[in-house]
Amino acid sequence: MWTAESIRSAIGGVFVARPKTAHPPPIAGFTVDSRAVGEGEAFFALRGERTDGHLFARQAALSGAALLIVEDASVAHDLPENVYAIKVGDTRLALLRLARAHRRMLEGTRVIAVTGSAGKTTTVRLIDAVLSTRLRGVASKKSFNNDVGVPLTVLRAVRTDQYLLCEVGTNAPGEIAALAEVLEPDVAVITGIGRAHLEGLGSLEGVAREKGSLLAYLRPGGCAIVGPHNGLLNDHLRAAPNVVTVGDNKDADLRISGVAHTTGDPVRLRFTINERTTYELPLIGAHNAVNAALAVGVARRMGVDEERIIEGLARAEAPPMRMQRATIAGVDVFNDAYNANPESVIAALRTFSALAAGAARRVAVLGDMLELGDHAPEAHREVAEAVLQDGTIDLVVAVGSLALHTAERLLRDLPEDRVRMIGDVRAEGARMVASCLRPGDAVLLKGSRVVGLERIARALEAREAGEAEAAIAAQSPSVPEPGHAG
Repeated sequence: MWTAESIRSAIGGVFVARPKTAHPPPIAGFTVDSRAVGEGEAFFALRGERTDGHLFARQAALSGAALLIVEDASVAHDLPENVYAIKVGDTRLALLRLARAHRRMLEGTRVIAVTGSAGKTTTVRLIDAVLSTRLRGVASKKSFNNDVGVPLTVLRAVRTDQYLLCEVGTNAPGEIAALAEVLEPDVAVITGIGRAHLEGLGSLEGVAREKGSLLAYLRPGGCAIVGPHNGLLNDHLRAAPNVVTVGDNKDADLRISGVAHTTGDPVRLRFTINERTTYELPLIGAHNAVNAALAVGVARRMGVDEERIIEGLARAEAPPMRMQRATIAGVDVFNDAYNANPESVIAALRTFSALAAGAARRVAVLGDMLELGDHAPEAHREVAEAVLQDGTIDLVVAVGSLALHTAERLLRDLPEDRVRMIGDVRAEGARMVASCLRPGDAVLLKGSRVVGLERIARALEAREAGEAEAAIAAQSPSVPEPGHAG
């Protein structure tokens, strides 16, 4: 249990507010959000691009925080008398230091770190679904994968937890190493290497260097479990104590075969490993067979038996906006709008084309793929080539300035009525795209996070709600006007 004094010692700060109490209570938890602070928790006042946690530090104290970690000592003025405050040079660095100290206290807890160019959050959810059938542990919430989310996840773990499962992300060189130094993982998972964050990482080789840096921080006897990487991780894997490879190639330790979607409702994904054990999970997309096989590898490493692994995968849930399928206003919606890079877009198109084969029209709404730097025009044209090669998409809606490269390439081979361009899908844009969709259509929503293509699904929901209200009104008996009928 952490106290204000032990935290000060771990992060190297000085008290600027210190209640006179002989027995300070243990800190109940840690947060960076003053709106969500719990009684007895520590609040880290972080400075960000859009706001400054110091502006909300006093409110955090009034809401129950027992400790404030700040850079500005003036925040400590006029605090409730039972609240501690520690001044440090950098609150973000202090959070990492505390998480590192906390991780080293978790000697009985095995730490699993998951990174990769795509599928990180889904893989974390699958691993957690399997491990939780037998073990007790903590996993990253949502996509908590940066220098704030990772330490907060670490600080949620207690000594009795058997596993701590963290997603690890990056935008620039060195970010994974900084987080890996905190985690010192027992198991490191790399889902794959693709063209994500090229703007910061420069090239596929740069992506591999950054993702592969996780392996340098494996604890002695640790294990690397890696998906397809076209040899880009080979140098990093040589340094890993143990390696398990996952893929559909004959040399993979966990060899995937028989990947297929089941018939019926809901559709499920089925695959076999090493021609021995077949697994099913309630997700769609052949690429998720790799994510699930990575989870199998972790579970086996953690001593989970096959029966529990099968059970865990069968009950897993896809994270929001990761190839989620729903019928809205009569339209079969494939919502894969959380993020996008060239490889994930092409994989999504492949899944969509296969599963929407019975639709009246197949409509692909493709948004900008961001953080690709100088590679962006070529990457967007490559997506267009995939659409043309597939040949089953009836209408493409390109959203954003970068997606224009996709549209322009398509228009060289397709008639104008099969390609539309729109600047964004803020309120009016989302309604405009939704108005193009008719009952019986299927639509794929795929783009980078900031494009917000999920707004189109919400526009369809609003249309469905409006149609339902109109139908109810039409069925309601009219109320007679006061007065005489004749």
